[in-house]
Amino acid sequence: MILLDPAARPIIAHRGASGEYPENTLLAFTKAIEQGADALELDVRVTRDGVPVVLHDAALDRTTDLCGPVEGLTWAEVRQANAGAGQAIPSLAQVLERFSATPLIIEIKTPRAALPVLSVLRAHRAADRVLVGAFERAALAPFDRTEVARAASRVEVARFWLAARWPGNSPGASWRAFTVPRRSGWLRVADGRFVACARRRGLPVHVWTVDDLSEAEHLRELGVCGIITNFPGRMRGLGRC
Repeated sequence: MILLDPAARPIIAHRGASGEYPENTLLAFTKAIEQGADALELDVRVTRDGVPVVLHDAALDRTTDLCGPVEGLTWAEVRQANAGAGQAIPSLAQVLERFSATPLIIEIKTPRAALPVLSVLRAHRAADRVLVGAFERAALAPFDRTEVARAASRVEVARFWLAARWPGNSPGASWRAFTVPRRSGWLRVADGRFVACARRRGLPVHVWTVDDLSEAEHLRELGVCGIITNFPGRMRGLGRC
C-alpha cells in the first residue's frame, strides 16, 4: 500500500482539495482525485448514536450552517447540515463506498471514535488501504495487533524525534508510519535527522500541511514520502517514485 511504502512519494489531499472546496466533503475528495491526488486524508468523529462521520472540529459551527457538538447529535441530525456548496457531512462508510480503491489516512479525533472506526473499516474490508492516525495514544490503542496499520501518536513522535538525536535510546515501534507537521511551534519536527532515522527503520514520513511547491521539493530532498496538501493540483509537478 502506497502509504506504507518507504519508496513511494504520494500526494495526499488534506481533507480533500480543501483549499478550493468545502473540507472533508465528498466534493472535496472527488476534486482531489481529479487533480491527481494519490490518497486522501480525512478526520473522523463519532455521533451520539455511534456513527463515524467525517468532520475535523468537535462542533458543527465553523464548517456548516448548524451548531452544536457532534457527539451530542445523532447521525440523522448531523446529516442535515450544509457543509458548503450544498454538501452534507459524509459518514466514513459513505467515503469508503465512494472511493473504494483510494488509499486513506484517517485521523481519529477522539478515543471514543476508535472502535466504531475499526468496525466500519472491517465491514468495508478497507484495512489494506488505510493508515489511521491520532494525536492521542488512546485513540490508536484499539488498532494495536490488528490488520489496520497505524501511525505514531504525538507522544510517540516526540520520543522518536529524541531518539533520532540519541540513537542508543531508539524506541521499539508498533506503528508503521508517521504523519507529522512540518513544525510544531518553534520546533521543526520533520527535520533531516528525524526523516533519516525513520528511513533507516523503513518507516514512511508523511508531512502536513504543505501548500508551497518549493517547500514540498525541499521535503522530498530530505526523504519525506507523502506531501499532505490543501491544494493537490499545485503538486502535479512534484516528482513521484
